[in-house]
Amino acid sequence: MHGINIESLPQDSIPTNEGRMKIKSSFFLLQAIALTAAFGFGCATPNPKITRTEAEKVALARVPNGTVKGGELEKEHGRLIWSFDIAVPGTKDITEVHVDAQTGDVVNVEKETPADEAKEKKK
Repeated sequence: MHGINIESLPQDSIPTNEGRMKIKSSFFLLQAIALTAAFGFGCATPNPKITRTEAEKVALARVPNGTVKGGELEKEHGRLIWSFDIAVPGTKDITEVHVDAQTGDVVNVEKETPADEAKEKKK
């Protein structure tokens, strides 16, 4: 019978019981992530009634002289929203405007300082 003679292998290449458990745990974690991605995110495709262009117009109406620096469709508190970061000349603050992607209503307006933005990026 052909096989590997374990005694001939370097000791650091043979996984310990603890190492085997870490490998098994990692494998199961990867499976869980894959299943979550497949069933949790992939099945329901967002279908907003309001287009990004329409939502931008609504958001910009709330921030005079503003310029959209970024925007995305996201689900927040169970609601599908368009989220826009809007800059205003003369300030480093960003105004974040959330527009309901189904109704076109503004559901939240928040000013963020550069420090607030840095904290949010760390999340």
